[in-house]
Amino acid sequence: MTRLMNAWRALEREQRIAALAAVGLFVSMFLNWYSKTDTVVVRGAPRSAQTSLSAFQAFSFVEAAVLLVSAGVLAMLFARAEARDFKLPGGDGLIVMVAGGWAALLIFYRLLDKPGLKGNQRISATVGVEWGIFIALLLAIGLAYAGWRMRAGERPEPPLARPPGSRRRPRVDPEATVPAAPVGSREAAPVPARERPRYPPAPPEQLSFEDPPTRPED
Repeated sequence: MTRLMNAWRALEREQRIAALAAVGLFVSMFLNWYSKTDTVVVRGAPRSAQTSLSAFQAFSFVEAAVLLVSAGVLAMLFARAEARDFKLPGGDGLIVMVAGGWAALLIFYRLLDKPGLKGNQRISATVGVEWGIFIALLLAIGLAYAGWRMRAGERPEPPLARPPGSRRRPRVDPEATVPAAPVGSREAAPVPARERPRYPPAPPEQLSFEDPPTRPED
């Protein structure tokens, strides 16, 4: 319990909102999500009996995905509170926002397509939704909003530092002359770089298509 309290104090405001939304989403799965009406024919007269079902009582891939979203967000926030170093693609805010949006989409899908709870030959079952699933939908939207707040408050990561010894070499101008070695030095004087002509040289003779002039005879 002390570990959880210390982790709660280490979280920031936006992270606490995301943690409360994830816990609320998990608790909402114990509420009444569905209503099942069983119709039984007794002595030629139909009789109905209605029961309420939680998300765990009508467990399917949708409810499993919502449970996984809640547990995954809580595990990630707990690890961040304990200063564990790991990187997620896009950052923590993007992951929480996508997780909340995915849970909201799945719950909205359940509003349109009820879980298949069939009866038998004597009993016919009809499935509807109750108030608990709407609370779960609001909490999933709140989780996505908390992820958006976390993403807006995240600081950009510093650029990667270059390893030592990998500095960029200075650019050498090939036209620059190399200074000569001092007098008395044992090192040979470097040869100065060859200068390029500023303009291309003129052709030695100009071509012409006219006949050359005739020389007078002696």
